[in-house]
Amino acid sequence: MLKSIGTKKGGWKTVKERRALYIGRFQPYHKGHHAVIREIASEVDEIIICIGSAQRSHEIENPFTAGERYLMISKSLRAEGINNFYIVPILDVNWNAVWVSHVEALIPPVQVVYTNNPLTKRLFKERGYEVRTPMLFNRKSFSGSEVRRRMLCGENWEELVPPAVVEVIREISGVERLRELAKSDKEE
Repeated sequence: MLKSIGTKKGGWKTVKERRALYIGRFQPYHKGHHAVIREIASEVDEIIICIGSAQRSHEIENPFTAGERYLMISKSLRAEGINNFYIVPILDVNWNAVWVSHVEALIPPVQVVYTNNPLTKRLFKERGYEVRTPMLFNRKSFSGSEVRRRMLCGENWEELVPPAVVEVIREISGVERLRELAKSDKEE
């Protein structure tokens, strides 16, 4: 994509914009995601954030809806003055050979893909994309699994997510939802 920008001498020049893609489930959005997206957003003109497995919710591994995850991400980024992003929910197609085409049909063109997922990396490289591996930020603590575990155990999960995520999860009674989902219908 091209855009015109002013020069110091009062003229105009055309430069190519860089648009990046970052895909995650964001169950929930946490400080590790936030650090990665903040870094990517500083390197490119626009970042397309895809909410993967958008159809999944109300499950132990996927407790939040795509809309709730959208709010977590957008409120967290805007609270820091980051506005050069677009969020696109992506449904699973469960067919790896066509998955990149599915994503491409739903997003604007991108020049670079950021991912730590080996399958995502492989699939986008096979389609000719530049793929970069973002730095992981304290992966042991900053993972959706750890946030959900702490929610279930009554431990401090709030320290692992941006303040806007805490607000959204409280607003939707997300901890209570997760705890109800964890209950069994078997006799004790």
